[in-house]
Amino acid sequence: MKVISKPSLYLFIIFCSIWLSQAACGQKKKAQTQEANDPETVSEIYQNKPSQSPDGTGKYYMEREIAQVMGHTGAEWLERPEREQEERTDALLEALSLQKDDVVADIGAGTGYFTFRMSPLVPQGKVLAVDIQQEMIDLLETNKVKNKAPNVETVLGTFSNPKLPAGSVDLVLMVDAYHEFSHPREMMEVIATALKPGGRVALVEYRAEDPNVPIRPRHKMTVAQAQKEMEAVGLKWIQTSNVLPQQHLMFFQKPKD
Repeated sequence: MKVISKPSLYLFIIFCSIWLSQAACGQKKKAQTQEANDPETVSEIYQNKPSQSPDGTGKYYMEREIAQVMGHTGAEWLERPEREQEERTDALLEALSLQKDDVVADIGAGTGYFTFRMSPLVPQGKVLAVDIQQEMIDLLETNKVKNKAPNVETVLGTFSNPKLPAGSVDLVLMVDAYHEFSHPREMMEVIATALKPGGRVALVEYRAEDPNVPIRPRHKMTVAQAQKEMEAVGLKWIQTSNVLPQQHLMFFQKPKD
């Protein structure tokens, strides 16, 4: 199993500290935190209480503190050249077992790192690149032209709605994004509705069970926590793949009937 080299690891930790600091100070981050903790958006399924971590928001869902959001200022990090080796993104794509005519939704697509690697794998289908930040949508549109990917469609979602049509998607991919959703129940309810019968969710999160994974605690998840949250919206756990060095690759499925 490949691991992150020490120089890259140190750079990663430094980068995380920088963007978390920027996010805490930026007006955009302030607006996002206010939205996440707005009393009108907090129902019986969410709780507001003091944060237990500097990377947390103080909003809790099913006993998990929701993490702060990585903004568009982190775009370069998403496209770093060593990412494929560090995270084995090639193995992740292979494990998805995409069919040529699949409709795939990349939730929290960012710059489109996975979007534009999946689009050639579904030549008769399409990839819906979803993000809630207009800056990321603009980058996706630029990269769509650069990558000559006509089967990519960008979608500007909201905090609580990815804007996906019901019964339209074969696979939803979420890579290191779900733990930042300020409204995970609402998002997943819409995602579950958007899946075709038998459609799958591929959830990638850094392993919280492993203390050696050098990621801030609110940006990691356990398999048990993910299972609990996906089952709450009617998605059944299928399997957890161990092909990635530091992340869980968890598959969930919508009932076929």
